[in-house]
Amino acid sequence: MQGRLTGKTCLITGAAQGIGRAIADAYLREGAIVIVTDLQAERLKSEFSHPNVRVAVMDATDEAAVAAVAAAYPDVNVLVNCAGFVAVGTLMDCDPPQLRRSFEINVVTMLNTIHSFLPGMRERKDGSIINIASVASSIMAAPNRFAYGVTKAAVIGLTLSVALDFVTDGIRCNSICPGTVDTPSLKDRMMAQGDYEAARAAFIARQPMGRVGTPQEIAEVAVLLASNEATFMTGSNIVIDGGMTL
Repeated sequence: MQGRLTGKTCLITGAAQGIGRAIADAYLREGAIVIVTDLQAERLKSEFSHPNVRVAVMDATDEAAVAAVAAAYPDVNVLVNCAGFVAVGTLMDCDPPQLRRSFEINVVTMLNTIHSFLPGMRERKDGSIINIASVASSIMAAPNRFAYGVTKAAVIGLTLSVALDFVTDGIRCNSICPGTVDTPSLKDRMMAQGDYEAARAAFIARQPMGRVGTPQEIAEVAVLLASNEATFMTGSNIVIDGGMTL
């Protein structure tokens, strides 16, 4: 079945690669107008050629830049917050500026986009906000992911708060918590460990299914949350992790 998002205008942050890119492709397949945003201007412009794509180079940490994109695209009724940063290390490896950087990228970006797009959604009484969190959050701890886990826990709290405060305005706000997903970011972290194959084997070993997830598998959940099939879902946190948290 296709066309599940026909008539919807969707904006995605962090759309140049990984999960954000997969969500954009899935939304285009389902008939949406898709505004892809990222800081990687050349990648955005070279990767997307679909007639339903609109490209907006945007720093989601910049409140004014986000507001400008919202003014240019006032009809957005699906917002996917996928921009993120994985800081590596324990609490002892993290100082306040480093923690602030993780909050800026993983949490404040969502504050900025919701601030800018929510008023239009409320006026039309039609909005689905989808925040990409992580199982490394309030759900479970992961080794050497202090700042990442703290900020992704905040994303779950943000999601619940927005869902409750605006439920009577036709707004739905849900989050997705992926486990380990085969993205360029993951590959970079594995390469940084010096032995790529050993690092990959270690990531796979913590997955009961015996493999990591794909961006496309996360994207299908994002399609559901954006679609009219999920109009009774708000404040939900969907874990898709191959059994990692069992």
